Amino acid sequence: MKVLVAVKRVVDAYVKIRVASDGSGVETANTKMSMNPFDEIALEAAIRLVESGQASEVIAVSIGPDAVQEQLRTALAMGAQRAIHIDASADLEPLTVAKTLQALCARETPDLVILGKQAIDDDSNQTGQMLGALQGWGQATSVSALEFTQGKAVATREIDGGLERLAVTLPGIISVDLRLNDPRHPKLPDIMKAKRAPIEALTLSDLGITANQRLEVLEVREPPTRTPGVRVDSVSELIEKLRNEAGVMP
Repeated sequence: MKVLVAVKRVVDAYVKIRVASDGSGVETANTKMSMNPFDEIALEAAIRLVESGQASEVIAVSIGPDAVQEQLRTALAMGAQRAIHIDASADLEPLTVAKTLQALCARETPDLVILGKQAIDDDSNQTGQMLGALQGWGQATSVSALEFTQGKAVATREIDGGLERLAVTLPGIISVDLRLNDPRHPKLPDIMKAKRAPIEALTLSDLGITANQRLEVLEVREPPTRTPGVRVDSVSELIEKLRNEAGVMP
């Protein structure tokens, strides 16, 4: 079984986000960048399939500028066998990403595509679903447990009423949640080896993709500052404030 995993370069999850002074986006200059945490979990799941003998190859792919090669080398250090860099701008919309992955699926013919359910920079949570529709493949989203049996991926996902189990016939698409696993930390020898490993380079035009932008970010701004709480001396004073200041009581 061949597994394709998409990884995205994002601002590190532990870095305090700063909005650019012009409100056009998030400040990334001199900011630590890392692999999207959901994609790390997807990659870990794929690597464990190879280690258990259920998969033969993991291909990590990232779409973006040259800087994404840093995350691809992290993927190689973690255990991916191959890495593909698709050169593109950093702000592609989910549909373009899905179409690019569709073209790559036609080229690589994977049996399984594993994605993080969303990227922490835009929280779109759309690419996996769009890829499933374009491919006509079965899919399971927000997966928190995964096993394979009789040519099917059996996925468990959390829903409002409890847990739901789905059997996805392969080839299929899985998008994973944070509870699926704890990603490994690459060892130093693997990191050094990954620095010398080749990364296949492609462009959108190589895959027949045109980056049409249908979405435009109008403004990014900080959340409103929360006002501090106040201490009251009695229940009657609390009721008075709720009535007159908060407007929550008749």
